[in-house]
Amino acid sequence: MSSLPRSQSPAPATAASKSTPVFVEFGPRPEENNQLVWPGARESYPPEVRARLDGEAAEIIGRYPKPGAGPGERPQNTARSALLPLLHLVQAEDGYISPAGVDFCADQLGLTGAEVAAVATFYSMYRRSPTGDYFVGVCTNTLCAIMGGDAILAALEDHLGVRPGETTPDGKVTVEHIECNAACDFAPVVMVNWEFFDNQTPESARTLVDSLRSGEKVTPSRGAPLCTFRETARVLAGFPDERPGALEAGGGAGPATLAGLHVARELAMDAPSPPAGPSGSGPHAEIGKPLATESTKDKPAPAPSEPTPPHQSTSGTDPTRKGD
Repeated sequence: MSSLPRSQSPAPATAASKSTPVFVEFGPRPEENNQLVWPGARESYPPEVRARLDGEAAEIIGRYPKPGAGPGERPQNTARSALLPLLHLVQAEDGYISPAGVDFCADQLGLTGAEVAAVATFYSMYRRSPTGDYFVGVCTNTLCAIMGGDAILAALEDHLGVRPGETTPDGKVTVEHIECNAACDFAPVVMVNWEFFDNQTPESARTLVDSLRSGEKVTPSRGAPLCTFRETARVLAGFPDERPGALEAGGGAGPATLAGLHVARELAMDAPSPPAGPSGSGPHAEIGKPLATESTKDKPAPAPSEPTPPHQSTSGTDPTRKGD
């Protein structure tokens, strides 16, 4: 790359260039969706709704008492702990995180709207636009994608006429791609309101959403019975799960997860003990030993002003040192 000689300098800017304003627009691009503030987003709650939410918020905040707080004393250190369930509470009210919900959480916890919005936009479980009764998440992470997750998502987009993040006109189904549902042994996986539907295909996924839209009873592959998205959000806020059989429902590991364990048991395989030499030496001799002996564990660390031991460099760690 060439440069100007030291004796030269760039030509001075002209008067016209100095007077020409430069306009830089900040904020989301016009085509960017899912902003917290948008036309039609709920801005405030009616008095009766606010009164109900106030009572429920007090119950949530009360779960995080200040150490030593007396009866009736409002905790002062609960903001960061209570914010997540409070966001689920307002999501249960609106179906997404609205400006009204952000302001409500901020008022309850003494936070700024920016602090609440920063959390609400960090976690993907908090929705930023109206969500249907059934939030259908298609895993498109590595294993599910290889096993057909991308094909399932494309099939649902075509079948329902919506893009990821959008909701069908009847308000029943919202489709979204999910990075991971933590169920790789059942890939490809689809979740409906965070309940598992395993080993899906494009055809089974189309049948699933059609059943949801028509009001048919749909049973997850494992886990609790389905409820609406808002009901799920209320459970995540920490209120009782009122679905019949929800607490008794199981959802353990599947055959693919347990395959290695079964093979190990059939072959009577056990984890080997850490090897050590006759004198307790060897590459694994330190495994299982305490991190500090009685004579050193309570010894204070050196003061910052004390010199540190010299670094024992070798030709392999110090490029300036010649090999011996």
